[in-house]
Order: sequence, then C-alpha cells, then structure tokens
Amino acid sequence: MDRSPQQGDAKEGSSEISEADLSSRREKLNQLLERRRQSEIRAEAKASRSSTAGMAQAMKLSSEFIAGIVAGGMIGWLLDQWLGTMPFGLVVFILLGFGAGILNVLRSAGVVPEQGEAWRKPVTPGGEDEDSDESSQNSPRK
Repeated sequence: MDRSPQQGDAKEGSSEISEADLSSRREKLNQLLERRRQSEIRAEAKASRSSTAGMAQAMKLSSEFIAGIVAGGMIGWLLDQWLGTMPFGLVVFILLGFGAGILNVLRSAGVVPEQGEAWRKPVTPGGEDEDSDESSQNSPRK
C-alpha cells in the first residue's frame, strides 16, 4: 500500500502537529473563555444595577404614597382637635391624603405631568409627533 504524503507517519508527524495544534486551540479557548467571563461579569453588574434601581424606585414611590396619607391624617386629627369634630376631619383628610399620595406616585412615575406642565403629545415610534403638519401645531387646541 502506498501512503499519501498527508497521512505521514502516525507516530512521528501527528504528535508534533498535534502539540502545536493543541497549543493554538488551547490559547483560542482561553481567549474565548476570558471574553465569556467578561461578558458574564458585565451582564451580572447590569442586572444588579437594574435590580437596585428598581428597589430604589419602589421605595421612593411607596414613601410618596405613605407620606400623603400620614400628612392628611395629621392635618385631619389636628383640625378635629381644634374644632372638636372628632372623626369627621380625620376621615376627610385621610381620604384627601390618599388622593394626594396617589397623585404624587403618578407624578414620580412620570404618568401624570408635574404641576404647571402641559400634557405632552405622545411620540410615535418614528420619532415624530402624531400631528406633524405645521398648521395643526400653530393652531390653538380645542
């Protein structure tokens, strides 16, 4: 049987080629693993930041809500003490505080515009306003 030059001697050529080949493969694998580790570290850091930001937002919104109710209750209780109308002022101002707390939460979340700001027109996915012609922008709203 005639051996082709590509096959070579199984014991001599394959061990030399295989060592060089294994060395280059090992280096490529190490580089790939390092890139994956770095991307996993970045992903974990990003997830941690978003988790922390979510917790901070939740604490802010809940404190806005509770502060509105507590402030309303205190004003109602003080008004009842001053006027002698014991449960009525407390009940009315707790309800007003509840409404104020909800409004503060909606403002903090960006659902309702801040006091004194006008409603903004929604932006379409294309980046332009719904009413894009100039005549409708210059005319007063009805």
